[in-house]
Amino acid sequence: MAAAPSPLLLQVQGVHKRFGDNVVLAGADLDVPRGTLVTVLGRSGTGKSVFLKCLADVMPADEGRILFDGRPLTIKDAQTRADFRRRCSFLFQSNALFDSLTALENVALPLEQTTNLSDHEIHERSLEALKQLELEKHLDRYPGQLSGGMQKRLALARAIVTRPELVLFDEPTAGLDPLRRNAVFLMIAKYQRQFGFTAVIVTHDVTEALVASDRVALLDKGVMHFQGTPAEFSASSDAVVASFRDSAAHLGTTLASIRAGADIHSED
Repeated sequence: MAAAPSPLLLQVQGVHKRFGDNVVLAGADLDVPRGTLVTVLGRSGTGKSVFLKCLADVMPADEGRILFDGRPLTIKDAQTRADFRRRCSFLFQSNALFDSLTALENVALPLEQTTNLSDHEIHERSLEALKQLELEKHLDRYPGQLSGGMQKRLALARAIVTRPELVLFDEPTAGLDPLRRNAVFLMIAKYQRQFGFTAVIVTHDVTEALVASDRVALLDKGVMHFQGTPAEFSASSDAVVASFRDSAAHLGTTLASIRAGADIHSED
C-alpha cells in the first residue's frame, strides 16, 4: 500500500540568505499545508521576494532545507528538483508576459517548453486555460492591448496551464489601487479553490491577505515571527505583529492628535 501523502506540500526549515554583509534571511521557517492559500506578510525590504525565490528554486539558499512533498530539494538531487519545477509555477510581480506573443501564444509557451504534447493538444489546453480565466475572446490580442486586470489573469492562465500543484505569487498587487488589489486577491482565491492548487503569496497588503488566506506568516528580521490563521493574527497581542497589523490605525490616531494640537515627536 502506498504511503499517504504528507499534509504539508511545502516545508521550509531554517533558511538563511545573505548578500555580502547584508543578512536577508536568518533562519526562516514556513509550513504550507496541501491545498491551502498561505500569505507571507512583511514590510517592504524585509526579504519577502528573496524568500519566495529561494522557495521557487531560482535562488539558492545559503543554509537550511526546503522540502517539497516530503522530499528535500538539494543541488545533488537533480531528479527531485526537476520534479519540483514540473509541479510548480511562479507568477512574477511584473507578470513577465512576452509583448511579441499573443495571449494564446503566451499561455502555450510553458507547454511548448516543458511537455511533449502535440501542437493540437497544446492549442486545446491553452485555449481551455484562457476560457477558465474568461479571456478566450482576447486570444489573438497582445499583452499591450489588454487592461491591467486582464494581464494579471493572462499571467495566471499561463501559470496554471501546466496544471501545477503549487503556485508562488510575488507581490501580485504591487502598485495597484485598493479596488484592483481586492480584485487580484479575489481572483487568486477563486481560482485556487476552483483548480485546487496550493498557493503561496508574498505581499504587504494586510487587509486583503487576512480575508483571502487560509494561513498567514509574518517575516521580520529574517525569520518568521508569526505563523497561524488570519483570526489568530488579528487577535495576536505580540508587539511585532501588532505594530505591522495596526500601522494604519496608529497613523489615524497620530494624525488625530496632531489635528488636536498635540506635540508629536518622531520615533528614532
